[in-house]
Amino acid sequence: MKLLNSVSNIVKLLILSSLLLSHLAFSAEKTEAKKNTATKKTGEVIKMDRIIAIVDQSVITEQELMDRTRTVRAQLEKQGTQLPPEDILERQILERLIVDSLQLQLAAQTGLKVDDTQLDKTIERIAEQNKMSLDEFKTALEKDGISLRKFREDIRSEITIARLREREVDNRLNVSEGEIDNYLTTQANRGEEQDEFEISHILIRTPEDSSPEDLQKAKTKTQDALKQLAAGASFAQVSAAVSDAPNALEGGAMGWKSGAQLPALFLQTLKGMQPGEVSTPIRSPNGFHILKLTNRRGGSSSLVIGQTHARHILIKLSEVVSEKDAKRKMDSIKERLDNGAKFEELARQFSEDGSANNGGDLGWVNPGDTVPPFEKAMNALGSGEISEPVLSPFGWHIIQVLERRQQDMTKEASRLKARQEIRARKSEEAYQDWIRELRDRAFVELRLEDKF
Repeated sequence: MKLLNSVSNIVKLLILSSLLLSHLAFSAEKTEAKKNTATKKTGEVIKMDRIIAIVDQSVITEQELMDRTRTVRAQLEKQGTQLPPEDILERQILERLIVDSLQLQLAAQTGLKVDDTQLDKTIERIAEQNKMSLDEFKTALEKDGISLRKFREDIRSEITIARLREREVDNRLNVSEGEIDNYLTTQANRGEEQDEFEISHILIRTPEDSSPEDLQKAKTKTQDALKQLAAGASFAQVSAAVSDAPNALEGGAMGWKSGAQLPALFLQTLKGMQPGEVSTPIRSPNGFHILKLTNRRGGSSSLVIGQTHARHILIKLSEVVSEKDAKRKMDSIKERLDNGAKFEELARQFSEDGSANNGGDLGWVNPGDTVPPFEKAMNALGSGEISEPVLSPFGWHIIQVLERRQQDMTKEASRLKARQEIRARKSEEAYQDWIRELRDRAFVELRLEDKF
């Protein structure tokens, strides 16, 4: 059995987004208990926090909105993006807070929790990614005015929402072999499918049952956005000001997407555009879209990789078998191999891996299939050579390389890539539909009279 070295998708996501802080809603009971005013010892009257939105069983406070706005404003300024008017920026952020609150409430209601052990490990990885110890990371947060306690709760929310999406959306998606076959056939017939596009996106959303008045308002808003772009406004600025897409405050940037990852409506428009151009409005069931093509590049070519046919003997570590005891046993096995014992017979007799019945044979191993210590030792061997005992997270190994070859994996890689791209496209579309349904079903009362 191959020793897979996989990394959690959730952890990857958190490392990439660890600097984008999310804010939890306070409970309604705790917030309602606050007074609107309080008197200092000096007698000065100061204004206290207040509720600006009720979201089902929770609330969003003015302080939460101010904190998130301050964070987003700092990010936009750091990126050099011109800020939209304050009221528009706050409305965009408030909508994001509402959606986050709804997801966190659903997670809590359905028993989805992130324990402290998982949280501690994630924060350790984030600190390592930033090349800091935990103490150094804590100091860096404090310099930015962020407490470690607050940062922990923000990351807990990030993990919770990611797990909720995985449970409610991603785990329910299926990609059939027929879909992959159709994708590859279509790709072969359409050169544009092999191209990749770096794009940004503005969405003017329309309600599911739009009235003629709703459609006209959306059309007017879309035309106003195009006028601003034509007048020289940056795409990121207009996105932050008017877009209803989840990444509006990040300038609507979608990064690089292959043709297969894009809706057919988008691809049809993009294939006639040049880098730097902005599209005319595109109508879809979700609303009106404006695309900007930043860059374009060709698709991938053939993939040839080096494979190794290897076998191994594994002695596992456990509570009753120490590393020292396992090494002693492995040294004895290695001595027998050096004296002419057959590798496959010793593997069947002593190996504690699933490959033991096959004489320890792992078949053809691709780069990255095994954990780093195993792969490093295997790559250092010539054909027929047997390694010294090698320690990995699984235990002690003895490895033998039987042969090596260069294998064209283009077909296999194409099918894997097709599956990933179809799944990514389905996931994003399904997630946006799910978020819209969640938002439409929710009770949301805005109390913005004094704010906007």
